[in-house]
Amino acid sequence: MTEVYLNDKIIGEVENGKIFARQMIDERRKNNLPGDVNIFHDEQSDSIFINSSKGRVRRPLIIVRDGKPLLTEEHLEKLEKGEMGFNDLVRQGIIEYLDAGEEENALVSFHEDELTTSHTHLEIGPLAMLGLSTSLVPYANFSQGSRVNIGSKSLKQGVGAYCSNWATRMDMDISLLHTPQMPIVKSIMHDISDYRSHPSGQNIVVAVMSYEGYNMDDAIILNQSSIERGLARSTYYRPYAAEELRYAGGLIDEIDVPDKDVKGYRSESDYAHLEGDGVVYVGARVDEGDVIIGKSSPPRFLSSMDEYSLTSASRRESSTTVKHGEEGVVDFVLLSRNEEGNRLVQVRVRDQRIPEIGDKFTSRHGQKGIVGLLLNQSDMPFTASGIVPDLIFSPHSIPSRMTVGHMIELIGGKVGALGGRFVNGTTFSAESEEDLRKELQMLGFKDNGLETMYNGMTGKQFKARIFVGNMYYMRLKYMVANKIQSRATGPIQLLTRQPTEGRAKEGGLRLGEMEKDTFVAHGASLTLKERFDSDITTIPVCEECGMIAVYNEWKKESYCPMCGENSTVNNIEVSYAFKLILDELKSLGVYPKLVLENKY
Repeated sequence: MTEVYLNDKIIGEVENGKIFARQMIDERRKNNLPGDVNIFHDEQSDSIFINSSKGRVRRPLIIVRDGKPLLTEEHLEKLEKGEMGFNDLVRQGIIEYLDAGEEENALVSFHEDELTTSHTHLEIGPLAMLGLSTSLVPYANFSQGSRVNIGSKSLKQGVGAYCSNWATRMDMDISLLHTPQMPIVKSIMHDISDYRSHPSGQNIVVAVMSYEGYNMDDAIILNQSSIERGLARSTYYRPYAAEELRYAGGLIDEIDVPDKDVKGYRSESDYAHLEGDGVVYVGARVDEGDVIIGKSSPPRFLSSMDEYSLTSASRRESSTTVKHGEEGVVDFVLLSRNEEGNRLVQVRVRDQRIPEIGDKFTSRHGQKGIVGLLLNQSDMPFTASGIVPDLIFSPHSIPSRMTVGHMIELIGGKVGALGGRFVNGTTFSAESEEDLRKELQMLGFKDNGLETMYNGMTGKQFKARIFVGNMYYMRLKYMVANKIQSRATGPIQLLTRQPTEGRAKEGGLRLGEMEKDTFVAHGASLTLKERFDSDITTIPVCEECGMIAVYNEWKKESYCPMCGENSTVNNIEVSYAFKLILDELKSLGVYPKLVLENKY
């Protein structure tokens, strides 16, 4: 007997599992069973698993009977005329949805001409195996699978026109490309997904070559003149918000320009951009630390009832300022109220971002690269016909990664740019490389994409022919301006007295064991003396018992609370974090005895 499970719970047994599964599938195709039920017969354990639970991934396939698909030319004509829809095909049992379980019992063919009597289903199109963003990668079937995945992830991180109503939205950490373009080499999914309304890259001229050593590994060289003409230029948006909160006892925050007698009042220059209502005006140029929303709050702790009659002297300053390391122009101010009815002020600051060394670029094939050098057009290599590339890509990035799709796109982009048309690069059903090469030759270029190039600095001809073509490149949201961090002295944590953590908090850069080794190996070990004393402190230690002594500020002398005032106390320099752990050990009842020796 074959056990039957419904959503992983046993519900009974049947005599012949294979026949039972077949009958269930036939009933579903006749609409006698719900369409979201899937049946999987596991022959190894001779069990049947029926699934109708939520959250399963199911995909549509054309049903095949006796080696022929049930979808006919007649159906396709009706679909084109609009007499029939996709759901009608599902209802008539021509197309069905399979989940991961039922797919185990199916034999699916990619193409109709490959069908045999053993096949149970036919793919609607080979592209259907890919998700939305992966199907935007052209010539993906010519690249390694892992690179196609990376290319798909990169598409999501590209700076572009992410939505059409961005001007009225307060989104966090957003970049907007100024002149996004539709790719020359596109797939069918670009039209289906209406990619034209939210593109995220630009078509540029790419040369595959090494130049001056600045595009080694994954680095790229950009044409400075192209950047000046607007290549990959974007705007970065950052929102700030402040709310008038209500506190116990009828106290409330006030959004306005704080009075001079408010506790924590800043300098007048900090409030220079505020208007009468305490909010910055649109178009103001602000730098880090500038107040953009003025606010004062009641005191944190009320000691007695008389403080409820608050004067401005007892209020504290709590304005919203531009974050550390950021600057820009005030782009948009929104005044509203939240669900509780409290007044809410939101301010959006914009900052123009021009590509610089360290910014990240990528093609759609997972070939990520960091800008290593910006070269003037006069110093860039140029072709015999006078074309200067916008980007120089390293040839060493191709062999180990096997992204042949990247190279074919260069040829396809060249054909599309010269012929003034879009090139179909849909995975599994693209224009063939052979046809592209023939068309390129007809357009007066070498069919292999190679061109004679000259060194822009010396004017000499390169001995090797260089692979040049057009390509869709994207600038990713990871920019140096958002990551750059440095610090001299600054804020420290209250507990450990060590520098704060993170770029936003003006934090220090951590130096660990490995970084220490590099200093020593470099012969600069004395730098460690400066690097490792961020929390240096002097503590008095009793020589007899080895415990931390006490310094009496009034008498200007140290004494040991255990050994008395006659004990010998010495001051030693230690890290404050070490002093902290000694205190922790004492709280656990452990006796941390310090044994002192002379340095010399």
